[in-house]
Amino acid sequence: MIRLKSVTKENLDDILALRVHGEQEGYVSSNAESLAQAYVYSGTAWPFGVYENETLVGFIMMGYYEAKHYYTLWKFMIDRRFQNKGYGRQALRLGLAFLKEKFGPEEVYTGVAPGNSVAKKLYESVGFVDTGFREFGMEEMCLKLKDL
Repeated sequence: MIRLKSVTKENLDDILALRVHGEQEGYVSSNAESLAQAYVYSGTAWPFGVYENETLVGFIMMGYYEAKHYYTLWKFMIDRRFQNKGYGRQALRLGLAFLKEKFGPEEVYTGVAPGNSVAKKLYESVGFVDTGFREFGMEEMCLKLKDL
């Protein structure tokens, strides 16, 4: 059973120790960088550990992008040891459900690094579509939450 758990002093070191495969490192921020951003944007960033039962398998951070007035899947990674087991899709759905239940937005946005076909395929599998907009070297995708 996959669940999201808030980042606390008890799981912080474990979250910082999560890693993706070497070829994926250019596509995702380190969890240390993500948690630093969560600290600075504490009112608009919601980081979680992704757990299968009691085993930490990944990290997800949802957010609110104030400059554009929309909610985002801001950061997302599954540790290299737990990839290709279906955890990513389940965790993604839980993160989106968190935003939908807590804030009720009509849509959620995310960015994908060009060439990150694995992430793009995962996002498309839950309903994200490419908007055609490019910013900061990222391809923007959007999900209408009514479709979730």
